[in-house]
Amino acid sequence: MKILMLNYEFPPVGGGAANANYNLLKEFAKDKDIEIDLITSSQDKFNFEAFSENIRVFKLDVKKENKHYWKMAELFRWSLKAYILSKKLIKNKRYNLCHCWFGWPSGLIGYKLRKKMPYIVALRGSDVPGYNTRLRSLDNILFRPLSKKIWGSAENVIANSDGLKRLASKTSNCKINVIYNGIDVQEFNPGYRTKKELRILSTSRLIRRKGIKYLIGAICDLKDVRLDIFGDGNLRTELESLVSGRGIKNKVVFHGNIHHPELKRYYQEADVFVLPSLNEGMSNSLLEAMASGLAVITTDTGGTKELIKDNGFVVKKESSKAISEKLRLFESKRDLVISMGKQSRKIAENMSWKKTAERYWRIYDELA
Repeated sequence: MKILMLNYEFPPVGGGAANANYNLLKEFAKDKDIEIDLITSSQDKFNFEAFSENIRVFKLDVKKENKHYWKMAELFRWSLKAYILSKKLIKNKRYNLCHCWFGWPSGLIGYKLRKKMPYIVALRGSDVPGYNTRLRSLDNILFRPLSKKIWGSAENVIANSDGLKRLASKTSNCKINVIYNGIDVQEFNPGYRTKKELRILSTSRLIRRKGIKYLIGAICDLKDVRLDIFGDGNLRTELESLVSGRGIKNKVVFHGNIHHPELKRYYQEADVFVLPSLNEGMSNSLLEAMASGLAVITTDTGGTKELIKDNGFVVKKESSKAISEKLRLFESKRDLVISMGKQSRKIAENMSWKKTAERYWRIYDELA
């Protein structure tokens, strides 16, 4: 089986969808009955990589300014170059189908090539109208009608959570399946915590949608805590100023972006993982934290709350007070931190990337 895969994000460029794509390819690399060509992005120059014997990765130069933040001009450049390269590849290889990560711009390319091969669309979050407030005006003018056309012509539409499926259903009544992200429970596993202070961890792009300012506000009045923030973005300077202005520089550490495998150690040293997003699909970081045995606090949004089953708390969005109340509870009841952390690990053990890959394989097989 031959698959053409389109995703403008792939490590080190991008966030959750990049990591999900990488881990899915790791599973497919073990199966010699499948052959995949992925067209994605480079930060500064065109690259070709042999991911494995059966997987090739084409990284297009889109003049990327920030590897974790996308501008419309960069997406346009990727779309044009990816479409041109797709047409060249199709001339030399007969693909069984096209797997489009994101409804746009990848889905648009799949739609344009639909007479050459069937395509599936994997919805991730910001590509769904109504998900990202920054795109509200474009959603109504462009992306909602475009999504109806792209999803309606796809052989299969897949959301990464029930919450994202419900949001997508407001745009189109097409059939939408759900396949959760997976997690490598061998790579991420519990450690031994010996610190007296409550160690809080959050990892995300530092953009408004991630709501990090509400987490910072939540720890201002807590005494014996430390907050480690991993990730970068256009709000970093503003958030660092907020920490300085609140007089809590001794409680907060901004680590920026670090090599992903290095995160394992920090997860193992933490007690609680907090994801204060204003909107979210299915967070890879949350799954990593759960596999590492952390109690969790997440906002009432998207697919993240679907993972909270006696392993943490769901709080309302945009509320430092709501987050602070739960952190105080964890601060006073360390046995609750331990018991919820153990439950997180149990949930994560049932969400392997192998199972996720098997579900995609069944869809591929049906279409091929």
